[in-house]
Amino acid sequence: MTRLQDAQGLEILHEGHRTRLKWHRLRKRFSDPLFSAEVMAEGFTVGASMELDMRVRGDGGFVVLHDKQLEGETTGHGPIAGKSITDLSDIRMQDGGRPLILSEDLAAMMQSTHPAALLQFDMKDDFEAIGARGIRHLAENFRDIAAAVIISGGSLDLIVAVKEKLPEVLRGIDPSDKLYDIRKVGGWKAVEMELRADLRGPTEPDTIYLHWSLILNAAKEGLDMIGLCRDEGKRVDAWTFTLRDPEAGFSEEEWTNFSALMALKPDQITTDEALATERAWRQRMTG
Repeated sequence: MTRLQDAQGLEILHEGHRTRLKWHRLRKRFSDPLFSAEVMAEGFTVGASMELDMRVRGDGGFVVLHDKQLEGETTGHGPIAGKSITDLSDIRMQDGGRPLILSEDLAAMMQSTHPAALLQFDMKDDFEAIGARGIRHLAENFRDIAAAVIISGGSLDLIVAVKEKLPEVLRGIDPSDKLYDIRKVGGWKAVEMELRADLRGPTEPDTIYLHWSLILNAAKEGLDMIGLCRDEGKRVDAWTFTLRDPEAGFSEEEWTNFSALMALKPDQITTDEALATERAWRQRMTG
């Protein structure tokens, strides 16, 4: 099996701190097809951290898609929440005509993985839409898998329900949109108070997902959001930093932002260009 340190696009080591590079929507490069089972299999082999989006189906299961409607990413039509597993069987991804990845498929694919591999299920529906039936489906399909899984979402009620039914599975929360709104009304002190409340709240999260611009804007005003999370024993994923020109590497603006982000020592950075980001970092650091 490939060792973690032999593979590329996985992490950056800087000043003694390791920052993982998470493959956004199962892509290690932007040119990879969206939600590719082949790229996911590669990531399982080399020990990558990867993310996929999950939408609830009408029968309580899930499908790996980002949008509420099938039209944007697939050959199908209509809301995903109204479709059964049978309804989706003949639908294909628009990119390459690939079959959709269902939650049942994921469970089968994850039985053998590199011990460092981590797969994030980013739940795009709230608890009201998913309900007890959806949580039960997750518990039945992912309780005994070999791979490490983290279930994340913006719905705190959903993550609390995951904690109750799948206590062994890691949990993540993304308060970024809420914190942006609070910043407009109450300023950075209000943001700090809300973030602290979330860190100590009933979800008991392992990882906090924060928009990278939010992190940098807070830092400029004296609020170290990553340090705050670290003090509470939480990891931070900074999302989503993707190079505009992966072949050229960092522009000066991108380098200013990325190096400032790395100085704050996030545990993970989400990107659509993991390979190019690692390469561009290495080129900058070695001159």
